[in-house]
Amino acid sequence: MTGKPSTNSTEATIPTATPAGYDTDVTVVGAGPTGLLLAGDLAAAGLRVTVLERRPHEASNLTRAFGVHARTLELLDARGLADELVKKGAPMTTLRFFGELALDLSRLRSRFPFLLITPQYEVEQLLQRRALSAGADFRYGTELRGLRQDADSVTAELKDEQGRDATLRSRYLVGTDGVRSSVRQALGLPFPGGAVIRSMALADVRFTEEPERGAESRLFAGGTGDAFAVVASFGDGWYRVMAWRRSHQVPDSEPVDLEEVRAITRQAFGTDFGMRDARWLSRFHSDERQVPEYRKGRIFLAGDAAHVHSPAGGQGMNTGLQDAANLSWKLAAALRGHAPDADALLDTYHSERHPVGRKVLSSSGALVRLAMAHNPLQRLARSLVARILSTVRPASEMAMGMVTGIGISYGAERGAHRLTGKRAPDLALAEGRLYELLRKGEFVLITPDDAPATASAAPTVPGPVTRAHWRTPRDTSLLVRPDGYIAWAQH
Repeated sequence: MTGKPSTNSTEATIPTATPAGYDTDVTVVGAGPTGLLLAGDLAAAGLRVTVLERRPHEASNLTRAFGVHARTLELLDARGLADELVKKGAPMTTLRFFGELALDLSRLRSRFPFLLITPQYEVEQLLQRRALSAGADFRYGTELRGLRQDADSVTAELKDEQGRDATLRSRYLVGTDGVRSSVRQALGLPFPGGAVIRSMALADVRFTEEPERGAESRLFAGGTGDAFAVVASFGDGWYRVMAWRRSHQVPDSEPVDLEEVRAITRQAFGTDFGMRDARWLSRFHSDERQVPEYRKGRIFLAGDAAHVHSPAGGQGMNTGLQDAANLSWKLAAALRGHAPDADALLDTYHSERHPVGRKVLSSSGALVRLAMAHNPLQRLARSLVARILSTVRPASEMAMGMVTGIGISYGAERGAHRLTGKRAPDLALAEGRLYELLRKGEFVLITPDDAPATASAAPTVPGPVTRAHWRTPRDTSLLVRPDGYIAWAQH
């Protein structure tokens, strides 16, 4: 880390003036969950943020993602948002895959030992409200037509809601505009990979027969090798059904009717639960792709614009939100002058998050391939993997850590303390919970006491520091980054 630490706990909330010649500090292209969290963080840090969204401004009652994992809930907790979202969703403590693998999330060492089943639009509405209240500027119906950048700025060429040409000059730009990212295309970056599963039918429906599975009726899957289906309850009488059949591989443009979804569901479960009243039907294919560079000069990619993978494990939206949490504090430090070597700090966004995206591609791809296991040898291998992950504790904890994000960590320099780069749990401190203190958007230095020597041993950091102390006697000092990862530790 670079920069001199400060004990000014209000500094991050003091608005800064955008330098002359710039229309805004940061342009965020795309108003999905990733872009909304990023915009809210930057606006809360006192920066001018403009969010460009091609779609018109309208409330949606449809959803793509439907699960929020423990690590994402921790990051939302650090923004004062998790408890409100949990009240709207349905916690689920057991994850089951292809009927053989069960992961007991209640064992997670987190304030949120569960998967929260809640529609993506609930997450978006929460994040949008925060971004707006912090001062982010939203421009809907605005299409990105091109990009230019130089050593000091990025200029976005736009078509606004009235069809007029316009430009927007900012100090940095972040593309969070999804799998068909206009930002990625404007940069000319490749998006290597391919389809892992084709012709997945989706439906949001009601059931006449409620699944008799207790708490597990919120999310469950079934399959025969030739077909599988996943059912997720939104908790309000609506269910999302994802259905796939090996013998029916058609283009995404082929219409979906409710009878197709019913038939596949019956094949997977032996019943279609009296499926009715479809409010949304769609078809998609799931790709595994990752851009080779998350940063190109003053332009960054995050979320589905940077990586896309199978829906298995529900990691897509969660990984994008974690991208945003990693990038936001680094951009704020660079723009507020806290990082003497801003480029080096911003480069760590790619070096930390690209490997995570690669691991998510690998783990989610493995899950969907196991679900599609067809011949006897493949199914035997699936049963063996399921048995190991269900019964061997270290293996199951590793699997839960990857799926939920709790086990994700970042690399550390040679000789660093073993805790460096690891996720910090919600520690009990004399001043309150750690994730409550992180709501200031600052580093948190935790020491056993007020001894000046202990605090002076901590490295300099790119931003203000909040001082905290253990609630019970300990001899370890920790420096926790604004995104809840340990930057330094000492016994």
